Amino acid sequence: MQLDQLRQLVLDTLDMMKARDVQVIDVRGSTVITDYMIIASGTSDRHVKAIAETIAFRAKDAGEPPLGTEGLAEGEWALVDLNGVVVHVMLPKVRDFYNLERLWSAPTLHSGARLEAFSASAG
Repeated sequence: MQLDQLRQLVLDTLDMMKARDVQVIDVRGSTVITDYMIIASGTSDRHVKAIAETIAFRAKDAGEPPLGTEGLAEGEWALVDLNGVVVHVMLPKVRDFYNLERLWSAPTLHSGARLEAFSASAG
């Protein structure tokens, strides 16, 4: 699966699962760990876990099993490492505290839940 397809699979899953405040950050110039960080919020610990588990399941089903997952037991901050795309799903209070968007200070490629606008601007 191509990186753009994997990124879109994650975005589609986040939209389907009603994740909030989705941000895509291109970190290719900042780190060799991954190409994109996708950050989203869930409304409860169960929602955070469900979103992360669904992303991991859909990626595996598409032939891209996660390299690892973290935080699924607690549900405050779950991470799904898909190699080229690392997904952080957090409760809003945790997200506000760690403020990963500011930490990485990379240009945001996508903001919000409307994936059509992202697809149009990326093409």
